Amino acid sequence: MIVTTTPTVEGQRITAYHGVVCGEAILGANVFRDIFAGITDIIGGRSGAYEKSLGQARTTALREMEDHARSLGGNAVVGVDLDYEVINNMLMVSASGTAVTLG
Repeated sequence: MIVTTTPTVEGQRITAYHGVVCGEAILGANVFRDIFAGITDIIGGRSGAYEKSLGQARTTALREMEDHARSLGGNAVVGVDLDYEVINNMLMVSASGTAVTLG
């Protein structure tokens, strides 16, 4: 499945629009990782634990969005937007776009 942030796919024609599709992922943060991440940020390093969690959440949200598009009969998602939020020490990633059929 083609997933793109652009409103069209170059060289492809959109033959049907199936509606807005979304996927969300919320991951809890481990207390030890939170403390370590804070220390790492203070000394100017990168937090590998948070980067890994963020990557997992993004992958999950995109996969859910693709599954939703397939269930509506789409073979691509255009205009994809990713949003990130922290809610009570939990990381939320949401992905949304428009399910379409390319022909």
